[in-house]
Amino acid sequence: MIAELGLVALWLAAALAGLQFLAGFGALWTKMQGLADLARPAALVQALLCALAFVCLLLVFARTDLSVALVAANSHSAKPLIFKLAGAWGNHEGSMLLWVTVMALAGGLIAAVERRLLERTMLATLGAQAFVGLGFYAFLLFSSNPFERLSPAPLEGNGLNPLLQDMGLAFHPPTLYFGYVGLSVAFSFVVGALLTRQVTPEFARVMRPWILGAWVFLTLGITAGSYWAYYELGWGGWWFWDPVENASLMPWLAATALLHSASVLAARDALRAWTVLLGVIAFSMSMIGTFLVRSGILTSVHAFAVDPERGSFILALLTLYIGGALVLFVVRAGTVAEGERFSVMSREGALVVNNVALSAILCVVLLGTLYPLLTEAFGVRVSVGPPYFNPVSAMFFLPMLPILAVGPLLRWRRDSFARVRASVIALVLLALTVLLGVWLWAGVAILPLLGMAVAAMVAVGSVLPLRGRSLRKLPLAVWGMVVAHLGVAVALFGMAADSAFQQERLIAANVGDVVEVGPWAATLEGVVPVAGPNWQAIEASLTLRYQGGDGTLTHPQARAFWQPPQETSEVALVTRWNGQLYAALGNQTEDGRWQLRLWWKPFVTWIWYGGMMIALGGLLALLGRLSVDVRRRLAAGKIARRKADEQVLAA
Repeated sequence: MIAELGLVALWLAAALAGLQFLAGFGALWTKMQGLADLARPAALVQALLCALAFVCLLLVFARTDLSVALVAANSHSAKPLIFKLAGAWGNHEGSMLLWVTVMALAGGLIAAVERRLLERTMLATLGAQAFVGLGFYAFLLFSSNPFERLSPAPLEGNGLNPLLQDMGLAFHPPTLYFGYVGLSVAFSFVVGALLTRQVTPEFARVMRPWILGAWVFLTLGITAGSYWAYYELGWGGWWFWDPVENASLMPWLAATALLHSASVLAARDALRAWTVLLGVIAFSMSMIGTFLVRSGILTSVHAFAVDPERGSFILALLTLYIGGALVLFVVRAGTVAEGERFSVMSREGALVVNNVALSAILCVVLLGTLYPLLTEAFGVRVSVGPPYFNPVSAMFFLPMLPILAVGPLLRWRRDSFARVRASVIALVLLALTVLLGVWLWAGVAILPLLGMAVAAMVAVGSVLPLRGRSLRKLPLAVWGMVVAHLGVAVALFGMAADSAFQQERLIAANVGDVVEVGPWAATLEGVVPVAGPNWQAIEASLTLRYQGGDGTLTHPQARAFWQPPQETSEVALVTRWNGQLYAALGNQTEDGRWQLRLWWKPFVTWIWYGGMMIALGGLLALLGRLSVDVRRRLAAGKIARRKADEQVLAA
């Protein structure tokens, strides 16, 4: 009955999404107040029903109800509970239900708390949110039913892909979905503002927290996914330019540009048309990512390769939503006021330059991701990887970063180079010093060398806005900017250092052999079989010593899962402040030796420290903006109550 309850709740939520759509747009065009009054309650009840449907899905997975086809295909009675629950969204149908649930909850939250925009704009926004949701409800109910029954039920399930049976992957997909759905909310606000011709600073202030929240979740999701791929796949790399990785990176790039553009519109009433267009592009990238992952045209360890029919359904939704939004933008672009003008030498000018660079990188990634798919459609197979992505994206990324370092030092509207000349010269000299020093010391390749030099410039430039200011009185939003920009420098330094100084050893070793890699010595103490709840493994005991110091005993494994049958590598990691030793166990050779693969990866962990700092900066900025909004609302409430009291006294 739990599955049937979930399906009924999903149908009712879809019906309420239809009511919300009719109430939002119907009231907008017919001006029927009774219809308008239904939009907010419909959004709230829809959110509760969709949440109930997802809870039902979690319950059937927790109970391993094998009469539900989705559970039988993606779970197993021997799995730990956390991975049973993760199986609820570790597949196509469940992940789409999670997507719709988060979207419904976001729409309900907008309906419950947002009162700052004109009611007509809010109705149009709720109608647009319902319109987006309706397409996904139809996709779930008619093409990808997560509650479909099996008769007869199998005796045991197929289990979840062993590569996904990991704590990182238990939390990585939900964070990405929160980010994608946040961009859908921004998209709905853009549609509502275009329909009612209300592209104003107030519109940007209302939309900005949603963009910030989406951006924070996307940052966390990409960071977690990168670290998962690094330690789980056993390849020793943190980014492979896999099409599914790119599918998450492209919305992040667009959201970063949108966030800065919306901030300029909110604070200075500029970049109106650019903000609206970026809102459409950001959601377009999340839809393209959804299509790539779920259409079956990609093969990846974390793609949901399904039948082309469902891929065609998603392609139709993408065409409808994005095509419709672009047509609306073209029709209404002429009604969007230009906004305030500003000088090229200003903070707005720096933001525009960086937004253009981010858009260029987005085009580079999009082209490199789609080009192999286009050529394969004509019978020609090509591979696009790091030799294309690294240098071509660096052409825009590296020049963008000095602007990132200098931009926060500039004033709004208009500034002069003379005022910031000393700071700019100091930053340039710092970058040149680092570049020359590292080149003379290690003679590394040009891209890592430039990366370290620019990272030093951004690190110092990110803290320069703190000069001469009371740190205790500094707004949270400013702290957020400083921490996020410093995180960019930290992550960039980690990327450059890992690329420049990484050392690798691949060797076949006997028990007792000592293998050296960089400053580390690894001793193979022994190899034994071990067993887990749904796997068995060959486990090595490996003692690792840094520069002859005390040893750390680690246990890399070569695992074999039996349901579904698959082999995985569980690596051993020893982390220091200046890097990480990465050890993977391979197969046994014919002469009885064991294959060992060892990497010394200097400062590689700074990549993920930087990613977390970027997300923390976004969170601080979000909390700062929300606190300002709360204070404004409280102040407005006090003023309204004072006026009411004065009217009572006057009467």
